[in-house]
Order: sequence, then C-alpha cells, then structure tokens
Amino acid sequence: MQAWINFLTTDYGILSLLSIAAMLCGLGYFLYYVSKHVKEDTERHDKLLREAGKL
Repeated sequence: MQAWINFLTTDYGILSLLSIAAMLCGLGYFLYYVSKHVKEDTERHDKLLREAGKL
C-alpha cells in the first residue's frame, strides 16, 4: 500500500504515471493508424481485383 501512496503523491511517481499514460496513448494511436491504413489498402486491393474480373 505504501508503494501506491508514494506512486500517487510524489513528484517522480506522478511523472512516471504521466509517462505511462502518454505511452499508452501513443500505442493506442499507433494501433488506430495502422488498422485504418490496412483497411483502406485492403479495400483498394479488393476494388482493383473486382475491376480486373478476378474476384
């Protein structure tokens, strides 16, 4: 319990918490960005295959 108190009340604990939160936000954005572009590329590829008569 003392570890949580130190983590949430000291300056280095709060800075660590902010660093962890920033890292998780960055990871979330990266996953969103990659999945968005994978979906767009897949749709573009399927469209090209349909136009070529291969699907």
